[in-house]
Amino acid sequence: MRREVTVLGLQQNFGEYVSQVQSHGDSGVVTKDGQPVAALVDYPLFEKIRALPSLFDELSTRIGSIYAGVPAAVAQAEIDEAVRSVRRHPR
Repeated sequence: MRREVTVLGLQQNFGEYVSQVQSHGDSGVVTKDGQPVAALVDYPLFEKIRALPSLFDELSTRIGSIYAGVPAAVAQAEIDEAVRSVRRHPR
């Protein structure tokens, strides 16, 4: 469950929020003056989020090598169709 908490609320109840994230897999958005400033997530999710840039770079490199020598318009059309197909049939 995603919760929203102010910075002050987090300071006052930090242990409770950490327990909720740890034991229930909850996440939270920390706000200050009504604006989101941070997120509280469990460590496994944090590690997955941290890995995303390198995974994206790896995928981009693989796609680039697959489409080496293919006209950009053709490659883009195939990629766009693959994305549409996946979005039509979510997991």
